[in-house]
Amino acid sequence: MKEFKNISRTRAQESSAAIEKMYITMRHLFNRGFYKPMGVSGETLREALLSLRPEIYGNIAEEKVELNGLLYVIERLPTGIEECRFINLTSDEGYSKSHFKAIVPPKRKRNCYRIDEEQMNVEITRGRSDIYDILTHLTFIFIESHKIKDRILLDDGGEVSRDWQKLEQAVLQKKKLSQIEKEKAVSHASNILGRTFIEVLNIYDSFGSELSPDRFLHVIYWLGKLAIEEMVEDTKRIITFSPILRERLGHHIHGEIWANNIKQTLKTNNLLDRPIHVISANMHSVMNSIFATTVLKTKFKDQSDFFIYEELSKSGANELRNKVEEFAKTQGMISLPDAASGTNIDVQIFDTAKIDWKKTAFPTANTGDKKPVIIVMDYAFGEQAYETIDELLKPFKENKSLLNVESVSIMGKAGILEGGKGDIMIPSAHINEGTADNYFFENELSAAMFENDGIPVFEGPMVTVLGTSLQNKDLLKFFHESTWGVIGLEMEGSYYQKAIQSASKIRKSIPNDVKVRYAYYASDNPLETGSTLASGGLGTTGVKPTYLITIKILEQIFNVK
Repeated sequence: MKEFKNISRTRAQESSAAIEKMYITMRHLFNRGFYKPMGVSGETLREALLSLRPEIYGNIAEEKVELNGLLYVIERLPTGIEECRFINLTSDEGYSKSHFKAIVPPKRKRNCYRIDEEQMNVEITRGRSDIYDILTHLTFIFIESHKIKDRILLDDGGEVSRDWQKLEQAVLQKKKLSQIEKEKAVSHASNILGRTFIEVLNIYDSFGSELSPDRFLHVIYWLGKLAIEEMVEDTKRIITFSPILRERLGHHIHGEIWANNIKQTLKTNNLLDRPIHVISANMHSVMNSIFATTVLKTKFKDQSDFFIYEELSKSGANELRNKVEEFAKTQGMISLPDAASGTNIDVQIFDTAKIDWKKTAFPTANTGDKKPVIIVMDYAFGEQAYETIDELLKPFKENKSLLNVESVSIMGKAGILEGGKGDIMIPSAHINEGTADNYFFENELSAAMFENDGIPVFEGPMVTVLGTSLQNKDLLKFFHESTWGVIGLEMEGSYYQKAIQSASKIRKSIPNDVKVRYAYYASDNPLETGSTLASGGLGTTGVKPTYLITIKILEQIFNVK
């Protein structure tokens, strides 16, 4: 008789199953229309997140409260959401025309509206990835809130610890805390959070702002308060999805409006029949790479180009940036800030026929007889990349004319699995996490192009993940160390490639031989402790790789040898 071995799953397999479970559960809850995150309906989501233990959420599975993860999430959620028992995810349903003031999180472009003391509406206009992102973040902060509750609630009747009473006194007084009052409150908060006094003190100011310097205490207090009410009064927090959002999701409504606006602008400026190059990047690197060194050369005499780019990237450099932008507009740049589509993706259009190349960083540019047009679009978010590029590459509706798109270039941030922050990754394929979908392509960029630039470059497949907040070391190690040989992770690559392939190979709406370029610079290394996204931003580390990648893309478009 054949003997069967006891087969156990690896941590990577458990993590993969947890991500799949979260993905399926979130879609189920969305179709259902509402759920209670800390009730029975949210249990599967909580269990999957605790099983996964993503790197970005640090100590989520331990008793002590996770501070860096909490900061990362709070910066991506609207101010005041910690006070709200009812969170309503909506489509763009006209709140911008009301008296409600839009609240935009500092690190995530989404409009949110505080309806009353108990309700926050969050506009979802960037597709499913936006929903996965916010639900994961909310699940995390609600789990953390119950950790706070467990440390302050002494019995089922609602009696609370002395530390909580003292924290409440500090929070409820309206004036700014003095240094002594702040340190007393931090002492009580550290006991509640299971962290040391110095740990809390070190992160305290990162939560604050000019208007609310003591916001850290405010966040901790309201998370704990609502968790206590859930336990003692059974008043559960509820997340709802508006009927309009459920009806619209997946139908490219926002992407279609966005793309039509771009095509209409091309038509108005007689640019529709010209060769087009699409670049997904930020709103400064292409413009600055072409014009900044010429415009600012007298101000920064004898300084390198990258020094100028760093100066332009600093937070107080608005005057310098405006100077470059005004000059760019005299050289054929058209600015299209997104005001109506809901995509939150701004656009710049460059008519190279109007550029005086002697006044640029590319004096030897050779753009041929049919001067190309460059469309620069700001970063998309997850699945939104498919919606926007798919719509942009469709024929122009008015006259059904096809766009002569010669290339699509994607430059963005990504997590790296070998190397560190600021390194460059050149993908050869995109693999969709959680499925067997994979997209191989001929990348016009290569590692050899960057070998003398003083920055480590890695080349190989990259994985497109459901969300950066769902990653854990075991799964990433599997992708990196197995025959997949993955060098990094990002959120949009396979969605871009899916849209490009269908437009060029199947629907024939753009040329079959369209060129593609993908390059990313590393924002974090989730395999290194202390180097995850929650550990802080890149600062000026990202400036050189950003501009190096941009310049290599432009050199190919401008035929600079």
